[in-house]
Amino acid sequence: MRAGVIVFPGVNCEHDVVHAIEALGGEAELVWHRDTDLSGLDGVVLPGGFAHGDALRTGAIARFSPAMSEVERLAGEGSPVLGICNGWQMLCEAGLLPGAHIANRDLSFICRFVDTEVATTDTILTRSAEVGQRLRIPLNSYEGNWVDPTGTGRVALRYVDDPNGSQDRAAAISNEAGNVAGIMPHPERAIDDLLGSTDGNVLLESFLGSLVPA
Repeated sequence: MRAGVIVFPGVNCEHDVVHAIEALGGEAELVWHRDTDLSGLDGVVLPGGFAHGDALRTGAIARFSPAMSEVERLAGEGSPVLGICNGWQMLCEAGLLPGAHIANRDLSFICRFVDTEVATTDTILTRSAEVGQRLRIPLNSYEGNWVDPTGTGRVALRYVDDPNGSQDRAAAISNEAGNVAGIMPHPERAIDDLLGSTDGNVLLESFLGSLVPA
């Protein structure tokens, strides 16, 4: 179970993701965003933070990093691809997930735990969970308000309340095949009671369980 965690300039959650994956028995490898060969990896994670300082639009510059061509290839081959927070924004910018992200409804940065509910188990993010299961996970974002004019996004996880105005209360979505998923709250920050919750484990276990040796 070997996952690559792509490092873009400005992301700040890559080590958290590596720690969480390894704590669950997986193997994680940091991959620089300029790398063009991701062969040998069973899946990839795009971590949260502020890639390229969100200088143009969240994820808009990162979308053109050389590694993203390989991410697109892996996604097309059915390999698990997970974007967390800024990583979800990148996947939308790259066209691997539908929709886009705009500023939160109240135009404020949100930094607190939120309650979410599993909407489907047919994704790499939720396969180990149960429909209706509630998960408490920390949310840290300013542009977390997901909008999808196409109406094609598959909601995998919904906010119980509505912290940011995200369409259909979407906290996470997937592509039609379920192998590409994006989530706005941070499951890697909810893996230990000392962090305030262990509910992120079921989501990361889902991802690891989806990895098939390349």
